[in-house]
Amino acid sequence: MFVLKYINRLFYVFFLAIFVVNYPNLATSETKTYLKINFNEAESYEELSGGEGTVKVQNKNSFSLPMANIALENKIDFFVGNGLFKRIWVSSPSSTEASDGLGPFFNARSCQRCHLKDGRGHPPLANFPEDDAVSMSLHLSIPPQSIDDTRLLESLSIKAIPDPVYGSQLSDFSTEGILPEGKIFIDYEYIPLVFQDGRIITLRKPIYSVVNKNYGDLHPEIQISARVAQPMIGLGLIESIDIKDILLNEDPMDLNKDSISGKANLVWNSEIDETSLGLFGWKATQPSLRQQLSDAFHNDMGLSTTLFPDGNNCSEKQTECKQLPNGNSKRHGNLEVSNEQLDLIEFYLSHLGVPVRRDHQNQQVLKGKEIFYNSGCVSCHTPKFKTVINAKSKALSDQLIWPYSDFLLHDMGEGLADNNKEFLAEGKEWRTQPLWGIGLTKVVNGHTNFLHDGRAQSVLEAILWHGGEAEDSRDQVLKLSEQELSNLLLFINSL
Repeated sequence: MFVLKYINRLFYVFFLAIFVVNYPNLATSETKTYLKINFNEAESYEELSGGEGTVKVQNKNSFSLPMANIALENKIDFFVGNGLFKRIWVSSPSSTEASDGLGPFFNARSCQRCHLKDGRGHPPLANFPEDDAVSMSLHLSIPPQSIDDTRLLESLSIKAIPDPVYGSQLSDFSTEGILPEGKIFIDYEYIPLVFQDGRIITLRKPIYSVVNKNYGDLHPEIQISARVAQPMIGLGLIESIDIKDILLNEDPMDLNKDSISGKANLVWNSEIDETSLGLFGWKATQPSLRQQLSDAFHNDMGLSTTLFPDGNNCSEKQTECKQLPNGNSKRHGNLEVSNEQLDLIEFYLSHLGVPVRRDHQNQQVLKGKEIFYNSGCVSCHTPKFKTVINAKSKALSDQLIWPYSDFLLHDMGEGLADNNKEFLAEGKEWRTQPLWGIGLTKVVNGHTNFLHDGRAQSVLEAILWHGGEAEDSRDQVLKLSEQELSNLLLFINSL
């Protein structure tokens, strides 16, 4: 099995290398069209971020509505899936067999609890017990400790080596009769940054630790990475982009000499038992929406699915945890979350609409768009894609969409590095985040916390944390006048 997995990995990497070497100019074919853009007016269909399914409502429910082009007969599946996404799970045994099996360890009792209003999570406002970290999780890993660990990582059959006691994710809640693993503790260091004209902005750098550890010490070489929940909009559209179109923008050896080296992550796909392109997650570690969903059920709530049939998320050393009852049910295929339930939630998430652009024809917004392009931001935040013509549903098929992401990994510099290597993603590498809907974050979620751990308290702070491949673009922003900066932020917040 190991040999087959390793050969599979080599074949895929070889394919990517041949593809990039033989077609280096294709990676810039879309970029070349940017030179033809008239920044004095909006582009055709630019306001329809999610294609024909774009949602026109602009309020606190903007991220929770079905795509405008969803078939009437499919809306019942959407709303039933929505109900399951909001379902509050309880521990076993329980009289409510349809929703028991939570834990023993968990981070939230429902999907909606992390992805409030289907939107963006945030770091806690204060440390426990003043506040909890319900929409933030701590990922845990350690460097390989043996030849077997190294082989597992090289085969890409696992994402990373988990902590031997606490596993791959800290669970800060637990069911009755067992203690939670621990609590996240955040301290902040404040870093001043100076614009060319003398203006000063202060960035906050979080420092993470775990307190109230109930199962002993973490590994001495523990690597901690905090992650906030991501918005749920447009996931089905992302999954409907042709993989070849994503790989066209890959340039790991920087063959076009633009200092941008987008790289695809190659991850283990449990549905087909081989490697695939990573699409979802902060480091593009999930190949499909269904696996992302199943992984969240397992790690965030301790619920079993077909892809993760072990209902509890206890480590091998947490023996007491493993002895607690689960909620596996014959009516659910001896699982806690049935395939039918997964189908409905997946359909719901696949068809959440993307909000319409705002003020896309405003002249200041258009000037900001020109600055965004000329600063090189589009080198990673690819404005548009076309989905395949035979996607999972008609609503997702053949759509011109404007996610402003290439969905590839990029070196973001030491400032954002978490030292966690996940599949092919290095510690400094992160997937380019889609920008659609970003300007409605305050309206939907009541905050403006951005980046993987929510450290940035505004769009501007998020920009100024960019380093590595994006350092030149960030430095250009530091040279902008107040009016130019205002225009740039107006454009980004219009997306």
